[in-house]
Amino acid sequence: MTHGSTSRARVSAHPTAGASGAAMPMEETIPVELGIRSHSIHVGSGTLGTLGERLKAVGAGPRLAVVTTTTVGRLYADAVRAGLEAAGFEPELIEIPDGEEHKTLATLAGIYDRLIAARLDRGATLVALGGGVVGDLGGFAAATFLRGIALVHVPTTLVAQVDASVGGKTAVNHPAGKNLIGAFHQPRLVLADVDVLGTLPQREFVAGLAEVIKYGATLDRDLFEYLEGALDRVLTRDAATMVHVVASCCRLKAAVVGADEREREYRAVLNFGHTVGHAIEAVTGYGRYLHGEAVAIGIVCATRISAARRYCDRATAMRVRQLIERAGLPSEVPVDLQAEAIARAIAVDKKMRKGAVRFVCLGGLGGTRFDWLTGTEIVGSLRE
Repeated sequence: MTHGSTSRARVSAHPTAGASGAAMPMEETIPVELGIRSHSIHVGSGTLGTLGERLKAVGAGPRLAVVTTTTVGRLYADAVRAGLEAAGFEPELIEIPDGEEHKTLATLAGIYDRLIAARLDRGATLVALGGGVVGDLGGFAAATFLRGIALVHVPTTLVAQVDASVGGKTAVNHPAGKNLIGAFHQPRLVLADVDVLGTLPQREFVAGLAEVIKYGATLDRDLFEYLEGALDRVLTRDAATMVHVVASCCRLKAAVVGADEREREYRAVLNFGHTVGHAIEAVTGYGRYLHGEAVAIGIVCATRISAARRYCDRATAMRVRQLIERAGLPSEVPVDLQAEAIARAIAVDKKMRKGAVRFVCLGGLGGTRFDWLTGTEIVGSLRE
């Protein structure tokens, strides 16, 4: 790994046999070291039912709002609510529509209405139960309601478990671009149960692998090579494998966030593939591609730029592309998307400075380089 050092996970005594026959932990706890905002990420199998006790452990008061989507609510809301009530909590369930297209100020206003109607005070906790959209919306609501209430993430998608729930970023989209309105608000706790990934549609699960591949490519060569060898077990969602993969990604992101919480400089490494990915999402109205699918295309574009600028060799760029494609992710911008439209979307990227964006390039497996590029320079490498 090129940048920073990872925090050592505390592993609970719940081992299971991995593919090699060696014992693998079924729960890992990753500390996020941020001074008074420090908290833990718990990654395990079969742990969703422990939410109430873990909330007690971090001092949550009795009043809770559980923000989820209609789909996730149908699967897990009753069990989560029953568990919280059994632990002595008074949860208020708030359901929002599914989909990135609903990550808007209008949906956020609806959450505020429900929080106010429930008469929640500053001692309340908001539990974000769902994927990245719920985490971002619920997190932003928690950051701003009554100038800030406690937040707990219970991510139910792969992209949320390895990325969106970690690091404190919250946001809503604007028609001009993704995540243009937001705030930093660290959770008190993240509880990621890999068993819930079993109910994800295959397309959504695969989309989350783009973020997993991102971590390996940019921060941990060993993780990248593990993915190359274990991809079949990942795709079948083997519990022990997924605990290892999710915990590895969380550990990497926790180290980056601990070094640069508010993306002053180094945290930008996590944007690998996202400049182009976000632009593709915006151009297609947030409805054609899942976030991870757009990021996968952005990753391939970034490796192509990296090879062209000799930051990495072409064999490495091809290796990343091959893992993307083996995972079942798209790797090319379709011909009907105009480069000019993507360049315009990049021009309003929140990371843009004086007409250029600090673009994350690959500096070999496990390493990165930054380069200031214009939208026109970036889109010149969209297609081979």
